[in-house]
Amino acid sequence: MTAELIVDARNAVGECPVWVPEENALYWVDIPNGGLQRWSAATGHIAAWTAPQMLACIARTDAGNWVAGMETGFFQLTPHNDGSLDTTPLASVTHPRADMRLNDGRCDRQGRFWAGSMVLNMGLNAAEGVLYRYASGLAPHAQLDGFMTLNGLAFSPDGRTMYASDSHPLVQQIWAFDYDIDSGTPSNRRVFVDMHKHLGRPDGAAVDADGCYWICANDAGLIHRFTPEGRLDRSLTVPVKKPTMCAFGGSRLDTLFVTSIRDDQSEQSLSGGVFALNPGITGLPEPTFTL
Repeated sequence: MTAELIVDARNAVGECPVWVPEENALYWVDIPNGGLQRWSAATGHIAAWTAPQMLACIARTDAGNWVAGMETGFFQLTPHNDGSLDTTPLASVTHPRADMRLNDGRCDRQGRFWAGSMVLNMGLNAAEGVLYRYASGLAPHAQLDGFMTLNGLAFSPDGRTMYASDSHPLVQQIWAFDYDIDSGTPSNRRVFVDMHKHLGRPDGAAVDADGCYWICANDAGLIHRFTPEGRLDRSLTVPVKKPTMCAFGGSRLDTLFVTSIRDDQSEQSLSGGVFALNPGITGLPEPTFTL
């Protein structure tokens, strides 16, 4: 299976692809540059906006704009055709230390926004990361802590299983949790996949219509698919070493979009690009956040 380069984005850290069906378009972020970007599947046109902070994760709102996890907390983003971006603070986060930002994030099936934090310098090996649940009008609620580089947030099709990973080289675990869909509370944490047994570090993830969990294997140039029982089902190759997150999209939700990190500054490198694969599997619509 061949991965097609759809955008030679050259993102420093491309992340959080989100398919918007009503626009027939893919959005994603470039974390350190505060970039919000959009690719039109119909025209190939690229649009870009810049946020005032590092921009880590996004989710579409039911009002048609975006909720975002950034350096200091949660924001509403409204992009305009002239390239301007309205950025409205929604709720701040008090980090355990100053050198932190939010990282991976997405909505649960009920429309609550989840995001985890991390220390900027992964080399410090600091387990200060916190997983927050955010609902409109409420303060972010810290649910879990002790992470180094929280990633891999995803929810099963029925919403009753939550997944999360830690992609730090010293951890490299994926966990599953029982998830109370009424209260938005995870429990019964257990190891879903020990990524030390597979190639790559577990980065961003998606769940397909069969309930299988797709995880970007950073440093290995692979996308792994695990069954709900945690068995490796298949691995797909992308032409870059550091894929970061995958998402299903396209008119039939049968295209797997993949963002990446730019780790090679040569002009020939595809790293930092956005890719598309056709895995023969259908995904799920991404839930929206209620403002």
